[in-house]
Parts: sequence; C-alpha cells; structure tokens
Amino acid sequence: MQYLSQNLKYLRIRKRLSQTKLSFKTGIGASSISAYERKKSTPKLDTILKLAGFYNRNLDELVSNDISAQDRAKLQDTKGDKLRILPIVVDNKNEEMITLVPVKAAAGYLNGYSDTEFISELPNFRMPFAELAENKSYRAFQIEGESMLPIPSSAYIICEYVQDWELIRNGSCNVLVSSDEGIVYKRIQKDIENNQFVLHSDNIEYSSFEISLNQVLEVWKALGYVCFELPNAQNQD
Repeated sequence: MQYLSQNLKYLRIRKRLSQTKLSFKTGIGASSISAYERKKSTPKLDTILKLAGFYNRNLDELVSNDISAQDRAKLQDTKGDKLRILPIVVDNKNEEMITLVPVKAAAGYLNGYSDTEFISELPNFRMPFAELAENKSYRAFQIEGESMLPIPSSAYIICEYVQDWELIRNGSCNVLVSSDEGIVYKRIQKDIENNQFVLHSDNIEYSSFEISLNQVLEVWKALGYVCFELPNAQNQD
C-alpha cells in the first residue's frame, strides 16, 4: 500500500475531477476519498478494486508503483520519429480510401487500429472534395454524446492523420484514440513537458481532463463533419 494514497490523488487530478465529482462517478463518499488520499484511512479491497477499474489500472500497479514517476519516465515519441503503423485501404487504382469508424466499431478499433485486415473490413470510401489532398491519410470517426455541441451526437468527423504531435495547434479539435479513454473528440491543449494532453469540451457542462501521452495511440486532426440532423426552422414573424 506504499503508493496507494498518492496514486489515488494523482489519478483523480489527472482526470480533472474534484473529490465530490469522483464520489458521484464511483459511489464512494467524498469524505472517504479525502481520507484515502491523506492516508487517514485505508480503503477496503472492494473499494480499491472499484477505483482500479475506474482508472483502468491493475491492482498491483495502483498499490505498489509510483504511477506519476512511471508516466514521467515513459516519455512518448511525440514527433513520430519511431515507427507508427497506419494500415490503409486502396482502390483498384491504388488510390488511398477513407476508412469510416462507426460508433459500433469503436471498441474493436482500439484492438485493431494497426491491423490491416480489421481496417479493410470497415467501410471504406472516397470523397471528391478539393480540401482533401491526395498525399495525406484520412479517416472518419462517428462520435456520440453531447460534449462537443453544437456538433451533434452521431455526427461523422472527417480527419487527417497526425504523425508529429508537436505540430498540433493548441485549441484545435482532434480525434484521439487512446487505451485509457477510447475514441474521443476534443479540443487539445498540449503539455509536452509533462507528457500529457489536456482535453477540453465545447459544452461547458463537461469538465476538462488530462491524458498521458503514453495512453495515446493515434491523433487525427478534425477537418469537418457530416451529420444527418437538420436544424429546426426559426420562427418568423
């Protein structure tokens, strides 16, 4: 239990959660969370397991390792100098196609994002837009939820692959694929020095949170979106 208290505090702060919000999300009392983080009380095993599941960490890592030190030590290759596998699909003219990742395929994408066979089984198509250059790789991700309103849930975000993460503009919209958070569409604030991104929603009802670069698998720059939800007619006098 050497590192449990500091790990619990570190992981909560990284997710930009107050003790009250963490209590709401986990069902663990806010006063208990405070006591755990200050070493005033030791959580029972079932509570530790609940917190480990919430933070997507294994039990041994949570209680025996300094997670903050591990995150600092495992610095991510932000410039993309090391090999990153990006499988693509081409048509009969050997021209690259756009792969669509619908919501129902999001979970599978986390395991198959580097698998050529998996990518080929997803919907693949071409879009005749001048804004899409022929020498770049594109993908379309369907999003869900209301965190990026006014872009509605179920919209399709058209994206360009980002090899060098240091070129990401602060405040720009991107789709991130991560082992920790899955597929998310957010505005990015870079914090390369601390090996993390801070992710912001356009909907102010959603809190910002941090994500370690070690958890990020792919970054896709958002270019536009397609949706099938038409705006309501405005009342006219």
